[in-house]
Amino acid sequence: MTAVPPVAPAPTTARPAYRRKLFWVALLYFSEGLPLGVFFDLFPVYFRQQGVNLADIGLLSLLGLAWTVKFLWAPMVDWARRHRWWVAAANLGMAAVMIGFAVFGLALGPWVWVAIGCFTVLSATNDIATDGYTIELLDQREYGLANGLRIGFYRAGMLTAGVLLMVSGTLGWSAAYALGAVVFGLNAGMALLAPAERPRVGAPPSSVGKELGLLRAQPGFLVALGLVLVGLLWPVLGPLARALQWSAVEAVSTTWWFRGALPVGLMFAGAALLVRAARAPQALALRDGPVFGAWVELLLRPGMVAVLAFILLFKLGDAAMGFMVKPFWVDAGFTAGQIGFVSVNLGLALSIAGGLVGGWYVDKRGIFRGLWVLGLWQALSNLGYAGAAWSVPLLTPGAAATIGVEPLHQAIVYSASALESFTGGLGTGAFLAFLMGITSKARATTEYAILSSIFAFSRAVAGWAGGIGAQELGYAVYFFLTFWLSFPAYLLLPSVRRMLEREAAPGVSSP
Repeated sequence: MTAVPPVAPAPTTARPAYRRKLFWVALLYFSEGLPLGVFFDLFPVYFRQQGVNLADIGLLSLLGLAWTVKFLWAPMVDWARRHRWWVAAANLGMAAVMIGFAVFGLALGPWVWVAIGCFTVLSATNDIATDGYTIELLDQREYGLANGLRIGFYRAGMLTAGVLLMVSGTLGWSAAYALGAVVFGLNAGMALLAPAERPRVGAPPSSVGKELGLLRAQPGFLVALGLVLVGLLWPVLGPLARALQWSAVEAVSTTWWFRGALPVGLMFAGAALLVRAARAPQALALRDGPVFGAWVELLLRPGMVAVLAFILLFKLGDAAMGFMVKPFWVDAGFTAGQIGFVSVNLGLALSIAGGLVGGWYVDKRGIFRGLWVLGLWQALSNLGYAGAAWSVPLLTPGAAATIGVEPLHQAIVYSASALESFTGGLGTGAFLAFLMGITSKARATTEYAILSSIFAFSRAVAGWAGGIGAQELGYAVYFFLTFWLSFPAYLLLPSVRRMLEREAAPGVSSP
């Protein structure tokens, strides 16, 4: 009788390998969330305490346009690979900016605007490399729980700015910025210890030179992109005109058509030209290009234009409220230490819990159901803050230092913060799973940068408009109005459903 060879035991490394992936996903998204927390939480509190008005604080958010135009240099990161080195270099750069703030202070002046602009560009580069690395690292069946951890630890990174606020309240702002520099440096070192990048999926993109040669015969792409970029950067023109004393531009910079209709019209005209150029027969030759190839791939997919509009609108209500939350806390009489203490102790746990619950729900119910159900919960935080702003009297910073905030009013604001922390993770879980699900692994870095740039645009412009809205309408009315901004995206859900069904159909895969 022939001996039967023993059956080799099944490999047992799958789950440990997955757990290792989750560890690095958590660490890298903490690194990605921290700069956003510094930008949206630390800087507004600091400037408000220095007496800067709400409109100028809202204007600060325009420097966040770096997160919107990051698709311009994402192809360079994709081509160069070595995502972990990009993450480490970006974190070291942000650490250097924080050291500069600790040593020289942060009085609102030209050099500070430049330094914060450098900070946001470095943060956007960190986002590009982290997102591309993660999408390539994970398999689609791992998106649910992994996205829960992404959200939770991204929020943890954001809320670490609360620790810096607590430090500023006890040791001063220089110590807070110095501690921030230390954390950024640690993030840089840990990023280099992450697993090596996977080999590129598919053929590498063609050279930039070849793509530029093809563009000479199709200049419509460059014209379209130029119009989009001018529209995106248009809000900077008014403040720049005031700084440089361009009287003719300054005179019209406050009109509705200059501030709103003109830039939106430019962007829509550019987007229409881009769609038309991408769908022309001769554009197929550009599909292998390192810059416009990703645009062509995305725009050739049926229903993608409506889906891009959905990405722009889905978190509009959340973004419109977000930049004004911390100034509201300051005007309500809370100290930097109180704001940081609540954010870290209450917000951190609830943010992680919300991200995990959102990821679990998407795994159980699917991405589409997660988008509309969890999106409703996400909108509730706007009503929570509207109620808090309606109930809590506003105090001047000087009065707050002597009078303090009544316990009942503290409880109301803390409850609004808890609701915002938990529900903020819910809608984001489905949203990130959706973005990852429609991104091609062959162009993960560039495509995800394009999709997330569209989302970042709504966040930057909503923050700018938020300063004006809160100043003119008051916090309560403004927060209530932002609740309704959550719902225009729901009109586009049929297009989202059709795209998800096509992606899930047998034999259908992303290009």
